[in-house]
Amino acid sequence: MIEHSDIILKAENISKQYRLGLVGTGTISHDLNRWWHRIRGKQDPYLKVGESNDRSTKGQSEYVWALQDINFEVKRGEVLGIIGKNGAGKSTLLKILSKVTGPTTGEIKTRGRIASLLEVGTGFHGEMTGRENIYLNGAILGMTKKEIASKIDEIIDFSGCERYIDTPVKRYSSGMTVRLAFAVAAFLEPEILVIDEVLAVGDAEFQKKAIGKMQDISRGDGRTVLFVSHNMAAVKSLCTRGVVLEHGKVVFEGNQIESVNFYLSNSKKIERRESILKPSHRQRKTSGLVELIKISSKEPIVCVRSNLNFEILIKRHKKIKGLLNLSGTICNQNEEAIGSFFTKPFEIIDDKMIINLSINNHNLTFGEYFINISLSKGSLADSNLEDLDHAYEAIGFEVLSETKDKNSIIKWNKIWGDVFFESNIEIVQ
Repeated sequence: MIEHSDIILKAENISKQYRLGLVGTGTISHDLNRWWHRIRGKQDPYLKVGESNDRSTKGQSEYVWALQDINFEVKRGEVLGIIGKNGAGKSTLLKILSKVTGPTTGEIKTRGRIASLLEVGTGFHGEMTGRENIYLNGAILGMTKKEIASKIDEIIDFSGCERYIDTPVKRYSSGMTVRLAFAVAAFLEPEILVIDEVLAVGDAEFQKKAIGKMQDISRGDGRTVLFVSHNMAAVKSLCTRGVVLEHGKVVFEGNQIESVNFYLSNSKKIERRESILKPSHRQRKTSGLVELIKISSKEPIVCVRSNLNFEILIKRHKKIKGLLNLSGTICNQNEEAIGSFFTKPFEIIDDKMIINLSINNHNLTFGEYFINISLSKGSLADSNLEDLDHAYEAIGFEVLSETKDKNSIIKWNKIWGDVFFESNIEIVQ
């Protein structure tokens, strides 16, 4: 039993080990060896040979820890976001919480029914109609036929699949399938709703409806939601708390804003001090006429209302007629454009030249940002700009508050073109 009345789910020292290769989870010889150790009261001999779950490296052991020593508690009415890179162990954790598979070590303690949406079509029978699958899924969740019948009209209406409800599910698209599966899980009122990345299959309209329904479930009905998604905006708006997984371990736990920021700051390794812009740089676009070689930040950590100062090295490969423009956008960690800058035109007269770029009185809210830099020729007023070189995520910087008062900082509307930052350049020969 769970001790505290407001805690509905508790994970204690959860670990999951898999064996790599074609053999799957084990062999008869390994199973016998495990059994022999168990009846003698000894530890599983293969637990100590497992390696951490890092998919990008080649290990020495044939055993891997998909999860290792996971501990957390979820209170009634909470929406817990579980985030991390592909292969971090998120889906494995949800399968254990949903009792699809068991942990190698540790224990899950829960109160009430758990409804799971782990993969598109999970728990659906392709030969049965949508209506029949509603009753099948409801029965799996422990509902009586009478309870399901009382909710079936709401389920069908929410799913938007009314026209196809008496058609076999094998003829549904993946989007239709996930619509119906979500509607069943949400309307049959489980105490804990577990949702993996399946909502990404749905269209924008359905995602909005689904997120609204999950908010109603948690806030209005006081039920618990465990939500896995790579959509950080959805995690921020829906969740109340977050857990970040990396290589099968919990590396951070906190509120949803802190968790998303931790995940993004660790997944985006953008240089702050000096960035060499190679031809293979992220989303690089170059004409071959002129090239951005290097950008350096004079102060990678700045305060609100202070200037951003960068030194940019440019190399000319061919003669260029006319004046050039230096422009760019400032983006936040969610890759949302906060605003843009556009400097006065300049002439490139040497094969190599250095430009000092200053963005003045930016007034950005505190946090981490990066800059996309572009070189172009033509005129913005005449709408005939031609990109000559563009470097995405050229360099990063961090803004700290002078007053430490978050409410005193202006937060710009995060829509492209809303903000033009004042900027100027100085040509260094």
